[in-house]
Amino acid sequence: MANKVEVKELLDAGVHFGHLTRRWNPNMAPYIYMERNGIHIINLYKSAAKMQEAGEALKKIAASGRKILFVATKKQAKEIVAEQAEKANMPYITERWPGGMLTNFVTIRKAVKKMASIDRMKKDGTFNTLSKKERLQVDRLRAKLDKNLGSIADMTRLPGALFVVDITREHIAIKEAQKLNIPIFAMVDTNSDPREVDYVIPANDDASKSIDKVVSYVSESIVEGLSDRKSNKDSKKEDKESKSEKAPKMPKAEGEVPSKDASDKKAMKEAKKDVKLESKQETLEKATSSNEEE
Repeated sequence: MANKVEVKELLDAGVHFGHLTRRWNPNMAPYIYMERNGIHIINLYKSAAKMQEAGEALKKIAASGRKILFVATKKQAKEIVAEQAEKANMPYITERWPGGMLTNFVTIRKAVKKMASIDRMKKDGTFNTLSKKERLQVDRLRAKLDKNLGSIADMTRLPGALFVVDITREHIAIKEAQKLNIPIFAMVDTNSDPREVDYVIPANDDASKSIDKVVSYVSESIVEGLSDRKSNKDSKKEDKESKSEKAPKMPKAEGEVPSKDASDKKAMKEAKKDVKLESKQETLEKATSSNEEE
């Protein structure tokens, strides 16, 4: 089970501060506690409950072996998300969202492979055979690819889920995930529409403290799921090894070993002459004749 969320910790991190009342989205009304000084205050009890719900779901996805893609391109969230995603060993996008990242994943994979081929060129010495101008162009291309796609180099297939900070800003990523039916987990502020998301975490998505609090909790839940997966794998491996251990072979009975003595061989030959083995046809004929007699 994911760790319990303390409401006081959320309060200290400023998770409860929403946007100005004039910029609110009416669909966020169930998550708003009150209005103070022209700002909406988020109900932290609901935030805590939703965080735990999202944590449990992400833990299960991580335990199943699927990847969770973190998306946050806003300045105050970049470093936090990159750090926490790396801690959980998950892919992340903190630069510009590459259009078609999910819906045109094959093309994105080609760009990642291009990066790997440049690395191979540098290792096998092909890179040094190029002219100075060509080397400079290749280096620039490699740096650009690494900046935009370096964090998803290990993502060989579509992610099992998306975790987004600020769904209004990352609307393209949300639309692509919806088209492919990928579950969306997100920090949703009072100016966003929670209907766009499968697992809503009502929270302040502008303050770095608030982002750090929520994302670190999510990261811990994923790490927990990964450790569960590893322990299950180890236990299965042990069971397999114990089953595969061969039982000690029983020594053969003396009667099963054919005798090599000449007199014994002669006796066996004579015994076989006395025993007449019936063919399949003879057995069938006998059976039918006995039935007729009855």
